[in-house]
Amino acid sequence: MSQPDPGDKKTPYHALADRFKLKLDFRPFIQVDQVPARELRKQRLDILDHTAVILTSRNAVDNFFRIAEEMKVELPATMKYFCMNEGVSLYTQKYTVLRKRKMFFGKGRIPEFLTLVKNHAKEKFLFPCSNIRADVIPDFLEEHKIKYTEAIMYKTVNADLSDLADVYYDIICFFSPADIKSLFDNFPDFVQNNTRLAGWGKTTHQAIEEAGLTNNIPAPSPDAPSMVAALENYILQVNA
Repeated sequence: MSQPDPGDKKTPYHALADRFKLKLDFRPFIQVDQVPARELRKQRLDILDHTAVILTSRNAVDNFFRIAEEMKVELPATMKYFCMNEGVSLYTQKYTVLRKRKMFFGKGRIPEFLTLVKNHAKEKFLFPCSNIRADVIPDFLEEHKIKYTEAIMYKTVNADLSDLADVYYDIICFFSPADIKSLFDNFPDFVQNNTRLAGWGKTTHQAIEEAGLTNNIPAPSPDAPSMVAALENYILQVNA
């Protein structure tokens, strides 16, 4: 699993492993590095010049509030927060107590979230993001002439996987195109052979195919809404 080890926390993946007697390793293929506040100061970022913040992930939340603290910015009660989903919305309360009227969140689907943003087009948005991000949100803001500032507050970089050079897995699960990039940056001569690949989401599926590999276990799908379900279906199929 190209994700961080959950530690002692039991996940649905552990339940799947127990059921089918699988050996399961968690190993993130990418890591997130913080961008120091001084770099954003050089870019003359003024958080208080904005009336709303777009937060698409927990990483965005963590790094936005970190930068605000490092810059000694006291966030006003009038600041509005637009979160990709309710989970991200709830996570922001780790840092601040928010009134419901200042918190807006979508249901996890990009079109719904963009409509939510468009309904508040008079705001001036701050968009904390990684150096690797999809174009859909900036393109939408540009298209609808909504004022915004993009601020790279954290960077997604390859993890060092050199210790896996002689380790061979039956299945590798990928969750982002960055995972595929990290695979080939670490192992330029990687050949799939009999290894089955599982890819989460359309962009990951596309990255796998563009790399000349086969996504044997695509997810989500109508009969597999989660990666766990996709893996379970595959295991049942090949062991039938």
